[in-house]
Amino acid sequence: MKMSRRAKRMDRHHRRNKGSAVLNLVSLMDIFTILVFFLLVNSGEVQVLPNAKALSLPESLAEVKPKENLVVMVNQREILVQGHRVIDLSQPLPEGNLLPALQNELQRHAERSKNSSIEPFKGSITIMGDKGIPYTLLKRVMATCAQSEYPRVSLAVLRKAEQKAGGQTL
Repeated sequence: MKMSRRAKRMDRHHRRNKGSAVLNLVSLMDIFTILVFFLLVNSGEVQVLPNAKALSLPESLAEVKPKENLVVMVNQREILVQGHRVIDLSQPLPEGNLLPALQNELQRHAERSKNSSIEPFKGSITIMGDKGIPYTLLKRVMATCAQSEYPRVSLAVLRKAEQKAGGQTL
């Protein structure tokens, strides 16, 4: 059977392009370059502390960046360890310098950290205390932390904008 002119042309075209798949790598390289730059920009040394809407941190000119460790949040209504409620402050607190419920929770976290072979236990803790809480409560929380194998206490603060010589903020 005789092939038409169109069929011959199509046959030549298919034989010529057989087995030669073309992959455009330029667009893939562009995407991966953008992805690498995005990851580099967003992987800085900034450590983000948990955000609590019911918490208003005090301001300071502190320059030291926070390290990742156990976080205790203290606001007007409750005391939380790693986001879990430990003490409800609407109830009367027990007498003494220490808070037993907080001490039990901190010791449980310390034991879990010691048994974990990922990194050694350092005894560091960060307290995020609302600026409106009484100093006696903050003092009791700090004393409980120190007695519960967490002697390295850090207080979380907001960085205050520095004042320039013209009254402008930086």
